[in-house]
Amino acid sequence: MRDTVRPGKIIAIHISYVSRAEQRGRRPANPSYFFKPASSVAGTDGTVERPAGTELLAFEGEIALVIGEPAHHVSAAEAWSHVASVTASNDLGLYDLRANDKGSNVRSKGRDGYTPLGPELIDAAGLDPAGLRVRSWVNGELRQDDTTEGLIFSLPQIVADLSQHFTLETGDVILTGTPSGSSVIVPGDVVEVEVDAPGAPGSPSSGRLRTTVVQGEADFDPALGSLPAVDDRQREEAWGSREAAGLPSEPEPASGTPALSPDLRAKLEEAPTAGLSAQLRKRGINACVVEGVTANGPGTKLVGTAKTLRFVPGREDLFKSHGGGYNAQKRAFDEVAPGEVIVIEARGESGSGTLGDILALRARSRGAAGVVTDGGVRDYDAVAEIGLPVFSGGAHPAVLGRKHVPWDVDVTVACGGATVQPGDIIVGDGDGVIVISPALAEEVAEAALSQEEEDAWIADQVAAGNPIEGLFPMNAEWREKYRTRETS
Repeated sequence: MRDTVRPGKIIAIHISYVSRAEQRGRRPANPSYFFKPASSVAGTDGTVERPAGTELLAFEGEIALVIGEPAHHVSAAEAWSHVASVTASNDLGLYDLRANDKGSNVRSKGRDGYTPLGPELIDAAGLDPAGLRVRSWVNGELRQDDTTEGLIFSLPQIVADLSQHFTLETGDVILTGTPSGSSVIVPGDVVEVEVDAPGAPGSPSSGRLRTTVVQGEADFDPALGSLPAVDDRQREEAWGSREAAGLPSEPEPASGTPALSPDLRAKLEEAPTAGLSAQLRKRGINACVVEGVTANGPGTKLVGTAKTLRFVPGREDLFKSHGGGYNAQKRAFDEVAPGEVIVIEARGESGSGTLGDILALRARSRGAAGVVTDGGVRDYDAVAEIGLPVFSGGAHPAVLGRKHVPWDVDVTVACGGATVQPGDIIVGDGDGVIVISPALAEEVAEAALSQEEEDAWIADQVAAGNPIEGLFPMNAEWREKYRTRETS
């Protein structure tokens, strides 16, 4: 494609490689797409601008498919026959504008020169779509190396899926996603991308698609639209990790409450919720139980500090204004810190999901301790397989908007009849979930463990044939025996 020809459509996929999904901490159940303008196409040995006032231009080496015979409602089995050729692509993106685009990528990925293609086309007819490889280099250093065996969605599936929504016409280009290794590039960097088929006869290759980054000079006009802006989340995703972005290895708890000490966490993990709630009752606190929630699997134990998320009852106009884009639900799961528990107020309404497998995967990747919701869970079995402790009102197949509007984060909420403030300590096990004030946690944990030791001794005495009367609870005689018991 040395003489660059503009396609009618360029369709790109968001996340398609397992390695990228693991890096991002979210694995899609189905492919999702966005369009890029034909004016973004460029050839090899060209330049691409990083606009003035921006910092997060990132490369993404990808396999590009060029459509030959038009495809409309084709099956996955016949989809590959509609692909004329394969080549290399660089799906460049500017993370400084990513949040403003809310997933459309119109400005962040649609700039002139942000879709280099080529340099050579490989005939698709003789290729195994599961046997292609994509590699990327920055200044001669290998940064990406993956094959289509690592795809979540096969290339034929992607073609067939798109064809059931609109006709893929001759010359249209599909960018099939990038593996892990994508990162930030700066003026002066040279990016090379190559696609080949190592197992095919002759090992055909696209050759190396080269692009040099240059600094743009033109400023954005604030009178015309939103300006570039970045935060640590965008830096982390653009660079590929917090470490690569020069950020602290772990974010601070969003609530500002110190994380649990290892010693206190260990005590709470050992203490049962029944014992902890009994100690809270002795101290006059009865309203500590999150009612109506159960664990997503047997033997689940949950300990962490609360990060709260509030839903209000579903209302169509409010969901339109607050339910889309980067809403409160997405913010909560993107911002949760290691050791925090996302506690969701859903008013006990379990008639729709309040989270699903993608959000659970994101929470796990952030190091969250778990999720507690008095609403429903969508993709229930998949969420359970992820291994993140989740306590909920049960499974439900409906999406969020059926009953709820995501409204606010890091506020005092009511979950299962219990008041939960950001930073409160959440403990859950097979008996349910309780809420503990941080000020009482150490005292209550110590007392609960002491009571557990006492109860275990009483159980041994009952098992030995002693009557319960006077032993449970212990009278003075039995108390003295317990006090003077032999210890190992």
